[in-house]
Amino acid sequence: MKLADLMLINEARKQRTKVVTITNLASGDQNVLFGQDAVNYEASALDLAAPRPEDSDDLGGQRDSNFTNVYLPNPRIVVIGAVHIAQALAALARITAFDVLVIDPRTAFAAPERFPDVDILPEWPEDALRMRGLDQFSALVALSHDPKIDDYAISLALEQGCFYVGALGSRKTHAKRLDRLANQGATEAQLQKIRGPIGLDIGAKSPAEIAIAILAEVISAWRRPDGTTS
Repeated sequence: MKLADLMLINEARKQRTKVVTITNLASGDQNVLFGQDAVNYEASALDLAAPRPEDSDDLGGQRDSNFTNVYLPNPRIVVIGAVHIAQALAALARITAFDVLVIDPRTAFAAPERFPDVDILPEWPEDALRMRGLDQFSALVALSHDPKIDDYAISLALEQGCFYVGALGSRKTHAKRLDRLANQGATEAQLQKIRGPIGLDIGAKSPAEIAIAILAEVISAWRRPDGTTS
């Protein structure tokens, strides 16, 4: 690989951009696709490396003459609300190889000593997510239990196609949340994507147990995007 291409790939991954490299096995020539071009190159979600027939001339020949590498952003959990559940969730998520970002404008909660070695932004979601965008490789976990903090982030996650969107609260609280988001323009299809009450129903009570239930649901959404259970 050319050094210039490698540098571009590394920078793209920092920016959470999908990259595809297509190497012609006969000539060694290499094409590098970024972002939407890389997405368009995929034939399906299950066959990330398959070039489309109509693209074959541009990409250096037939499918069997190319070697394709796909570089995906690391799956990430974006937590809104630096509460006790978030502390446990951040630690667990890192063990399972998720990137973690915690956002909370309340500086007493969003304190580095409460989240050692965790990426944390003591900002309003409107500001934080302008700097750190959401994407299809992100899970949005809203835990603040405050509509002024949670609702914007949930709406943005639905718009950006996050693979998981969940929000803390009882069924009654969730029903009110859905009404608010509907009044703000969310469609019924989008509202159906919100997991609420959040987490798998394992009878969790403590913050750590709730964090486990949430992480299990996030992993299921990541590994089984079609919703299968077996």
